[in-house]
Amino acid sequence: MPSVTIQQGPRSVEQKRELIARITDAFVDTLQVPAESVQVWIQEVPTDSWGAGGKLRADA
Repeated sequence: MPSVTIQQGPRSVEQKRELIARITDAFVDTLQVPAESVQVWIQEVPTDSWGAGGKLRADA
């Protein structure tokens, strides 16, 4: 059973639906596993709790 964990900043429910659908399709197409076996977890991190390039993302 393929499992994927994604860490990202907050996104809309619609964006997360599309992301999960596309990731699932990639596993189905590449590994030829049933879609029902693919699990995707999204861990959302608030922009005031992570940084990139030496700056807090909330300040970007």
